[in-house]
Amino acid sequence: MPEMRQAITIVKKKPDGKEVWRYPGEVLQIDPTKVVVEARFQRADLPFMGTVLREGDRFVEIYYFDRWYNIFEIHDREDDRVKGWYCNIARPAQMEATDRLNYVDLALDLWVTPQGKQTILDEDEFKELALDESTTIQAWDAMKELQKLFDEKKEPDLLQPGSFDS
Repeated sequence: MPEMRQAITIVKKKPDGKEVWRYPGEVLQIDPTKVVVEARFQRADLPFMGTVLREGDRFVEIYYFDRWYNIFEIHDREDDRVKGWYCNIARPAQMEATDRLNYVDLALDLWVTPQGKQTILDEDEFKELALDESTTIQAWDAMKELQKLFDEKKEPDLLQPGSFDS
């Protein structure tokens, strides 16, 4: 008998607390340090960093309660191949209820291709946020941690394509 997945709403917020985006997903795994969610890309096809994010692409999203980032493993809607990992520098995620997850996005992002090429994105937007020194340091420390994680592949369960297949 297949197990029932719990529906969840993911809410992305700006540092000032204003909601930017909300969308549905399903919880694949949850423990005291993280929640892993599956969601579908709900926007029109979008060329991005040498690939195309397509409506219906499968996103396996890992939100940490104790880390200043989240990671989206992006799978093609047709053949489920991994297109890459989109990583948001963000305050640690918070469960508002059993069916709602909030995260505060800090604009700074990391894109990682299946070949391991890393590109830092949105540095200008990050600077425009004019965050306090402590938050700025925490954000850049999180970026370094992410880059090292992908460089060293210390979490093969995370970095191995298809590791969270449904």
